[in-house]
Amino acid sequence: MFCLYYTMATTGYINSELSDKWHLIFLCIHLSGAICIPVFLPLTVLYLICMSRSPEASVLQWPPPLPSIDQLWDPLAPVLLLGWIALHALLYLMPLGKVSEGLVLRDGTRLKYPINGFHALCISGVMLMLLLGLGAPLGYLFELLLPLAVCAIAVSFLLSVYLYIRSFWAPPHALALGGNTGNPLYDFFIGRELNPRIGNFDLKYFCELRPGLIGWVVINLGMLMKEVELRGSPSLAMILVNSFQLLYVADALWNEEAVLTTMDIVHDGFGFMLVFGDLAWVPYTYSLQAAFLVMHPQTLSSLGAATIVALNGIGYYIFRKSNSQKNQFRRDPTHPSVARLETIATATGKRLLVSGWWGLVRHPNYLGDLLMALAWSLPCGFSNLLPYFYVIYFTVLLIHREARDERQCRAKYGLAWDTYCRRIPYRIFPYIY
Repeated sequence: MFCLYYTMATTGYINSELSDKWHLIFLCIHLSGAICIPVFLPLTVLYLICMSRSPEASVLQWPPPLPSIDQLWDPLAPVLLLGWIALHALLYLMPLGKVSEGLVLRDGTRLKYPINGFHALCISGVMLMLLLGLGAPLGYLFELLLPLAVCAIAVSFLLSVYLYIRSFWAPPHALALGGNTGNPLYDFFIGRELNPRIGNFDLKYFCELRPGLIGWVVINLGMLMKEVELRGSPSLAMILVNSFQLLYVADALWNEEAVLTTMDIVHDGFGFMLVFGDLAWVPYTYSLQAAFLVMHPQTLSSLGAATIVALNGIGYYIFRKSNSQKNQFRRDPTHPSVARLETIATATGKRLLVSGWWGLVRHPNYLGDLLMALAWSLPCGFSNLLPYFYVIYFTVLLIHREARDERQCRAKYGLAWDTYCRRIPYRIFPYIY
C-alpha cells in the first residue's frame, strides 16, 4: 500500500487537494499495523507450534484447539531461556576472535564489534554434547516448546519497552532515520535508536546472531532427540533438516562480519520488529519442520534424499558465492577477486556491480536463500502445508525486502539505478521475476 501511495504521489496522480486525505489514510494504515502486528505475530508463533504438534497439522483447521494453561507455562522455561541468553551474553564478552569496525555513522564514528559468534556456536555444541553424555533429556524441549515461546515473547516485549524508553536519552545522531515519526506505537515497533548499547555491549548486534539463531539449532537437536526417544533412531528426513539448518547457521556465524553491512544493522532501529524476530520468530517458526517430523514421521527414498541434498547444495553455493562477492566488493573493490567485474558509476562515488553473480539477477543471494528454504521443507513430504510455512513466508519477506531495497537505491543512485535496472531486469528469479 505504501508503494502504491508513493508511486501515485511522485507521478502526479494525487493532486494537492487529495494529498492530505491520502496522507491521513496511510498514517492510519501505519498506525493499525503497528497496533495489530505486535499482537498478531506472537499469536501466529503459538498457533504454528500448536498445529505442528496436532495429529492433523492442518493450518486450515478453524477454530484451532486452544492450549491449556499447563501447556503454556512451565517454571523451567524462563530459567532455561534467561540462562541461555546470559550464557551467550557471557560468550559475547569473552576475548575470542577479532574485533571489527562497522560502517561510518552519521557523526563520522565507527562502532567496534566482537566477531566471535562462531566460537559461541562451537562452545554451545560442546556443552550440549557433554549434557547428552551425562544423560540430559534434551528431547524434553519438545514438551517445552510452547512455554519457551511464551517466555521469549514476554522477553521481547519487555526488552522492546526498555529500548523505547531509553531511546529518549540518546543523542539525535544515534537515532534511526525511519524510527522517529513521533507516533509512539509505530516508533516502538520499528525502533527509535539505531545502535543501543550498554557500555560496549551492542544489544541489536547481540540479538541478531546469538541467542535466537543458535537457539534454533538447539531446538532442532531437541526434536531429533525426541524422535530418538519415540522411535529408537532419527529418521533420514530429520537428519537432513537438522544438517541443512545447522549449515545455514554455522555459515552465518562463520561470516558474522558480513552482517555489519546489512540493512538491519545499518538502517533499521532496534525496536519490537527486530527484537521479536530475533528472539521469538526465528527460533520457534524456523524450527517448524523439525517439530512437525516428531509427530509426523516421513520416509525418504535414496533418490528423493539425493535430490533434496543437491537442491540445498545448489542454493547454498549461490547464496554463499554471491554474498561473498558482494561483501568483498563493498570492503575492497580493488581486491583481485572483484577488481575485473563490470560496474556502473553513480553520482555518490560508489559503483554498482553488473557482472559476476550480480549480473544474473539483482539479488542472487535471495535466490539461493529460497532454494535452501524449499530444500528444508521437502523432507516433510507433501501431505501438509504447515512445513512449507517457512518457504512461503520467506518468499513474501524477501520480495518485500527487495522492494525496500529498490526504493532506497532508486532514491540514492537516481539515473544510475535506472541504467542498472535496464542491464539487470530480473530481481530474484531469472526470466520470471
